[in-house]
Amino acid sequence: MVIDTRHLRSVPYFAGLPDEALAEVRRMAIGRSYDRGDIISLEGERCEGMYVVHAGRVRVFKTSPEGREQVLTVVGPGESFNDVPVFDHGPNPASAEALEPTTVCLLRRDDIEALLTRHPAFAAAVIKVFAARLRQLTGLVEDLSFKRVTGRVAKILLTQASQPQAGRLTQQQMAAMAGTAREVVGRALKALEQDGIIRMDRGRIVILDRRRLEETT
Repeated sequence: MVIDTRHLRSVPYFAGLPDEALAEVRRMAIGRSYDRGDIISLEGERCEGMYVVHAGRVRVFKTSPEGREQVLTVVGPGESFNDVPVFDHGPNPASAEALEPTTVCLLRRDDIEALLTRHPAFAAAVIKVFAARLRQLTGLVEDLSFKRVTGRVAKILLTQASQPQAGRLTQQQMAAMAGTAREVVGRALKALEQDGIIRMDRGRIVILDRRRLEETT
């Protein structure tokens, strides 16, 4: 897989780096490809490094001892995952699965630490990215703690609608993102359809009234 500097420039970590530093990152990056359903990294295992999505989509999730999943985020091209253990030297905090044919760039921990030492712009970008991640996780906790399931499902639908390149989510995947069971998501979708806010069309969800859907979140 050819890793070009234009792609790396789209990654928040590397956007402010000078050309010579970006060339250094390109030499460090290891390209890997995965099919839909492949596990890229597994929760609790030793960290190989940080991954940057080149093409495709990856879901990052945690699994309870009973096997229940909670999706933390879905990342696409230009976004990274498994960043935390690179910096705290712990195991992978969550698992990552390819939602479709996906290519990623792997950056190993030692190479990341070398970049931190040599390039202050990279260190500053790390702080900004981690602040954004903290804000995202705070929002997730808020949704799971205070919003009804219908509101969480509405938010997922709006997020999907804003990403036309993203593939369809199954009700099971939506349940993992909403922190509930598939049957509960099914009932929430049916309620939204009965209210005339969405229409179910052969597994495809069509938003009929975006304003009311936004008011539901």
